Amino acid sequence: MWSRYVVRFSKRRMSTSVATNGKNNMGWWDHVQPAPKDPITSVTESFLFDPSPLRLNLGEGAYRDDEGKPVTLECVKKAMEKISDCEFLESTKATTKSKFVQDCVKLAYGYDSDVVRESRFAGVPALSGTGACRLFAEFQRRFYPDSRMFLPMPTWSNHNDIWRDSEVCTSTYHYYDPDTKGLQFQALMNDIKNASDRSFFLLHPCAHNPTGVDPNYEQWKEISHLFKIKNHFPFFDMAYQGISSGDLEKDATAIRIFLEDGHLLGCAQSFSKNMGLYGHRVGCVSIVSRDEKQATAIKSQFQQIVRAMYSSSPLHGPLLVSTILNDADLKALWEEEIKVMADRMIRMRITLRRTLEELNSSANWEHITKQVGMFYFSGLSPKEVDRLQRDFHIYMTNDGRIRGNKQQCGILGKCNP
Repeated sequence: MWSRYVVRFSKRRMSTSVATNGKNNMGWWDHVQPAPKDPITSVTESFLFDPSPLRLNLGEGAYRDDEGKPVTLECVKKAMEKISDCEFLESTKATTKSKFVQDCVKLAYGYDSDVVRESRFAGVPALSGTGACRLFAEFQRRFYPDSRMFLPMPTWSNHNDIWRDSEVCTSTYHYYDPDTKGLQFQALMNDIKNASDRSFFLLHPCAHNPTGVDPNYEQWKEISHLFKIKNHFPFFDMAYQGISSGDLEKDATAIRIFLEDGHLLGCAQSFSKNMGLYGHRVGCVSIVSRDEKQATAIKSQFQQIVRAMYSSSPLHGPLLVSTILNDADLKALWEEEIKVMADRMIRMRITLRRTLEELNSSANWEHITKQVGMFYFSGLSPKEVDRLQRDFHIYMTNDGRIRGNKQQCGILGKCNP
């Protein structure tokens, strides 16, 4: 009898406790609201929900073939074969990653650069270009907590989110001119001049995202000179080396100019586009320092940041990149394939411009072939972008940025937006 009473009492107490805890826990996440949609990924989401067989996605930021399918480069396939029997041992991680960083800085700063010869660089592997930017933003916050990052207007939308989440204030500087669809060079120079001394600036060294508008050689020289006068810190986000012109060295010209002028600088690199390793998330962040001792200190701080964020970066992607960069035949093959990709994108621009002009459009389409890189900044208004989506099932970001292939060029011409 006593045991039955204990059981009934226990059950009653348990049910009361569960009910009370359930009631108390009801409000834990009631204040959480849906996050604003990302301007890029939301395009793909809308595209996937469209049942039309004619739907077309122009918003994705990855290289595709004429059928809109991902491309695996031959150099990557061959590199995969070379490392297929590699044992990913614990003891090889540090060596592999150190070699990867050295390969990255050679690619960015030059194989004969004093920075490389004197070991005046600090770097760590990153989760593609996004992760590289995030690591630098956190580094900036820790050692210059009252600083701000100047971003070009416009820039890749995620740049704003990266520095905001790192609790670093941001400002903008003039860059794109919507009237000429070119560079607002004088306004850009005025903003650099008027910024407080020792400010941080984010620069796109080639194939500016989203506009495809880059300064020319002489303009980069002037920018570097003014940075020197103002003692600004340049941080280059280089996601498209080789994709802009088809020449790896030429696309790093801006960085080389700044190095020649004696700047200390930072750089984020990504191999998502130029090696087609988007899903591998292979990147690197590096800083040029005064000497090797300073580089060692900076690297240790990067490593501490990484340790608290995700502990350790993947190994397979960096090993693929290093295998390609250290094999003369594979590197030559990669350079050939980059040239093929860049030339194809140039031909697509010519085709799109010619198609629109043959339709007797009253608009001036010269900017299509003046812009460079993977994206075409069309100048279409949000209203026009909405009409393309609604009436023609063609999807792109709200600012009119387009990533194209031959099939897409033809369809856009027929729509005559």
